[in-house]
Amino acid sequence: MRVLIIGGTGVISSGITPLLLRRGDEVVLYNRGASGVEFEGGFELVRGDRNDFAQFETAMKRQRPFDCVVDMIGFVPAQVESDIRAFRGRTGQFIFCSTVDVYQKPARRYPITESEPRRAVPEFRYAYDKVACERLLEAAYHPSDFPLTIIRPAHTYVRRLVHTLRGGTYWVDRLRRGMPVICHGDGQSLWGSCHRDDVAKAFVNAIGNRKAIGEDYHVTGEEWMTWDQIYAHIADAAGGPPPELVHIPTDLLVRAVPEAEWCGLNFQYDNIFDNSKAHRDLGFEYTVQFPEGSRSAVQALLQRGEVENADAHTWYDDVISEWRAMSGRFASALQAARAPNTPGG
Repeated sequence: MRVLIIGGTGVISSGITPLLLRRGDEVVLYNRGASGVEFEGGFELVRGDRNDFAQFETAMKRQRPFDCVVDMIGFVPAQVESDIRAFRGRTGQFIFCSTVDVYQKPARRYPITESEPRRAVPEFRYAYDKVACERLLEAAYHPSDFPLTIIRPAHTYVRRLVHTLRGGTYWVDRLRRGMPVICHGDGQSLWGSCHRDDVAKAFVNAIGNRKAIGEDYHVTGEEWMTWDQIYAHIADAAGGPPPELVHIPTDLLVRAVPEAEWCGLNFQYDNIFDNSKAHRDLGFEYTVQFPEGSRSAVQALLQRGEVENADAHTWYDDVISEWRAMSGRFASALQAARAPNTPGG
């Protein structure tokens, strides 16, 4: 098959490309060429900026038609509008990498199936734009003119693991050294991560799969862990002691620390998704258990020298100190207010 991947060097697509090459497909990557590749093989690289829509569409129309186009970096409606112009009638299948964040939070019921309503709020811009992208593509869908498949991963990892304050790797150093680590809320909301290799196989199995035309799929983790458990696994993977977790109410944390924005939008809610359709049609299997995957991720970060020194992030300790002082004053004030009056002498 002749397959175009828009992107091709990100977390998921860096797993898709080598699998396609291994099975003998002709692979074309379209990206700016700014990121190195972590795989070898005879793929074609077309350099360009997909946000220069006129240039992108011209470049694509110069290409021979594709059996499948996979857009891994479509984030805003203007990008998928350009996809539709470029590939309508020129590909046997169009696969869009979306996200499970398109669903309302908190969900109406669990596990979340593909039939649940998509109601992302404008404040959650990433998810809100992905909903708009999906709707544009669905409006353009036609079994022969624009055959569409939508795949919705959740958190997918190879080296970079997610944490309460997103971004950076300094928190891995904190866990390794037994330093206190911030966790939103009471640490009991449920989250699931999925290793890149498992997600990539589902994408590859969707390519050229006629069952997948006109369908949407979840491809997510199937170990639903509390955030406390997630931190415990990562601390163990880093060779640290059981973590000292500092629980801060999510609404307060979001107001005080900009890095906590996604806690209010996403992390504070349970994320439990039904992968039945992907199991049935795409042969999806969750094979990399999180203790194994997190250990591999942390060791890769350490070997590559990508774990930041926690000492360079003094603001983090300031947050913990302020919270401990404030919560201590709060507890003392309430205890004093509720204490029984001492009888006079």
